[in-house]
Amino acid sequence: MAEFLIRSLAIFVLNRCKENCKQINYNEHKFIIIRIFVLLLLHYQLSTINCQHNMPRPKQDRKICNPPLMQGFKPFGIPRNMLSSVSLLYDEYEAIRLLDYEGMNQDQAAVQMNVSRPTLTRIYEKARKTIAQALVEGKMIVIEGGNVQFEKQWFRCKRCFKLVGGLENHVRCKDCKTFCADELTPINKA
Repeated sequence: MAEFLIRSLAIFVLNRCKENCKQINYNEHKFIIIRIFVLLLLHYQLSTINCQHNMPRPKQDRKICNPPLMQGFKPFGIPRNMLSSVSLLYDEYEAIRLLDYEGMNQDQAAVQMNVSRPTLTRIYEKARKTIAQALVEGKMIVIEGGNVQFEKQWFRCKRCFKLVGGLENHVRCKDCKTFCADELTPINKA
């Protein structure tokens, strides 16, 4: 729409100059029209840059108590290299945990996750759809990512995949031969 208006205005100015400015030579005439057109284009570009109503609002971090003990699930009887996977985000996992496992109602779970109730409903529906797809199609579920904020810093051991809540709680695993902070992978920011 804006491009059409700019084009129409440029044509209008060109025609007016041809009618009323017979005494101006061709180069001056051309210079005036180009200048007006450039000013109109600059105005259009500035108005589209300043108009940010098309950009979505950034997603708010969802509060999560602690990450899941496991990194995902896989169906029995199918080798892992033959499976495709679906991602279940941490906030989707938390919605399932709070609503189905803990038995909270949606208002209580929304407050705990620091989201609105309609947002929690959308997260929960997406989680159910992802889990249903994995069960029906025999896909592996990988629990990872999302816009989440944990109550404290969480790490996972690179060797035994044990979950560690904070560096101060890091103790040597019985299955790990070495013991140092390098063996831990941060899960997310606290």
